Amino acid sequence: MEITEYGDNNAKKVLIQPVDGHDLEGMGSEINAIKNITNESFLLLAMKIENWNADLSPWKAPAVFGKEEFGEGAERTLAEISAFCSDRSKTYYIGGYSLAGLFALWAAYRTDTFCGVAAASPSVWFPGFDTFMEQNYIKAGSVYLSLGDREEKTRNRVMATVGEKIRKAHLLLVERGVDCTLEWNEGNHFKDNEIRTARAFAWVMRRGI
Repeated sequence: MEITEYGDNNAKKVLIQPVDGHDLEGMGSEINAIKNITNESFLLLAMKIENWNADLSPWKAPAVFGKEEFGEGAERTLAEISAFCSDRSKTYYIGGYSLAGLFALWAAYRTDTFCGVAAASPSVWFPGFDTFMEQNYIKAGSVYLSLGDREEKTRNRVMATVGEKIRKAHLLLVERGVDCTLEWNEGNHFKDNEIRTARAFAWVMRRGI
C-alpha cells in the first residue's frame, strides 16, 4: 500500500484516510483546511487504494453504476491499515469520502483502534449496510456524517436511497449514545470533496478522546 504523509510526524493525533488519485490531487487543499479549522498539530496518512470497489467493500455486491461489481477486500485493507496504528501513545481517527467514508464507518465496527470516524458523503446506500449497522455496535466514540443536499436526487434507484439511509444511520448512532452529527452540504456528490473531508476530520478531532 502506497502511503503519503502530511503534517507533523510527532503529532499525537493521526488521521487515516484511504484515497485514490483524485483525492491525492486535492490533498493540499484538504490539509490546509484542517489546519485552518482546528489549529492543531496532526499527521495524516493518505493510504492509496489500488482497486477502489474491491478493496474498500466489506462484502460482495452487484454493480450499481457502470459494470464493476463490489468485492470483499475491506478486511484485508483494514489489516494493512491497522499495522500503522500500533503506537498507543497516539490517538487515531479514520475517515474518507464516498466509499472510503463507508469503509471508515465499517472499520470502526470491526476494531476499537479509532477514536473518531470522519465519514464525508459515505456510500451508505451500499446494499445491506443499514442492516449491518442495526445488528452491530460501533466502537468509536464520535462519528461525523455528511451528505450533499442533491445526492439523493438521482435516477439511480440504489444510490437514491442514500438520504434515507444516512438519516437512519444518524438516528441509530445517536440513540445508542454515540457522539454523532449529520451535516448537509450544498450540491451533489462531486462538489468540494476535499473541503467536506477536511470538515469531517476537524469535527472528530475537536471532540477529544
